[in-house]
Amino acid sequence: MTRPRLVIGNWKMNPATLEEAVVLAHDRRATPHEGVGLGVAPPSIALPAVAVALRGSDVRVFAQDVHWAEKGAYTGQVAASMLRGLAFGTIVGHSEVRRDQGDDDARVAAKAGAAFRAGLHVIFCLGESLAERKRGETDAVLARQVRDGIGAIDRAALGDAGTLALAYEPIWAIGTGEAATGAQASAAVARLRSELTRQGLDGDAIPILYGGSVTGGNASEFARAEGVDGALVGGASLKQDEFAEIVAAFR
Repeated sequence: MTRPRLVIGNWKMNPATLEEAVVLAHDRRATPHEGVGLGVAPPSIALPAVAVALRGSDVRVFAQDVHWAEKGAYTGQVAASMLRGLAFGTIVGHSEVRRDQGDDDARVAAKAGAAFRAGLHVIFCLGESLAERKRGETDAVLARQVRDGIGAIDRAALGDAGTLALAYEPIWAIGTGEAATGAQASAAVARLRSELTRQGLDGDAIPILYGGSVTGGNASEFARAEGVDGALVGGASLKQDEFAEIVAAFR
C-alpha cells in the first residue's frame, strides 16, 4: 500500500519573534518537496502570521497542541474551533506536553477527538521512555498508548485514515541528539500498525512518522526504514539547509 510521505517541522517555542517566524515560513515555502507533504507547527501566537505567509502554498500549518473543550474557563488554552481558517491540523500527545501539562492517554484522546470534530487533521504522538525501553516494555507502552489513546476516540469523530497520522517519538531521543536506529523505528512502527489493526482501524493505511533527533545526517536512514512514512522534526526544522536535506531524503 502506498501511503503519503510527510515531513512536519515542529518549531516548539521558537523562533524568538513573529518577524523571524514569518521569515522561516517563507523559507519553508521555498523548500523543494515534490512527492512529500510538507508542514510546519509554529507556536500558537505565530499561527496567524505564518498562515498568512503560507497562504496559496501547499505547505500545511499545524498547531502544536489543542484543548479538549470547545470553550470555557481554560486560561491560556486554544480550542480546536479557534484554529479553523488558520491551521490544517494539530499535534497532540507530544511527550513535552505530556510531561509539562500532565497529559495522560485519556486527555490526549479527548484532544484528538475535539480536533477531528472541528475538521482538523491530527498528528498523534506516542513513544516510550528510556527506563521503559531498558525494562523491555516498549511494545506494551505503545500498545497501551494506541489502545487507551486512539482506541478511546469516538469512531464517528475519528474520520478516515486520511485525517490521522501517528508520530513515533521515543522520549529518550527527543532533543538529546541520540536518535533511534532505523531498525528500532521499524520495529516500533510494526507494533503500532498491529495495535491499530487490533483496534479496528486500517493500520496499513495510516501514515506513521519518526521523530526524535532527526537530522540531515540521519534522515536517509529513517527514509529507508520499513514502515516509516516521514518525520516530525524538532530543532533541525529551524535550519533551512538541514531541513531541506531531511525533506529531500523522503522524496
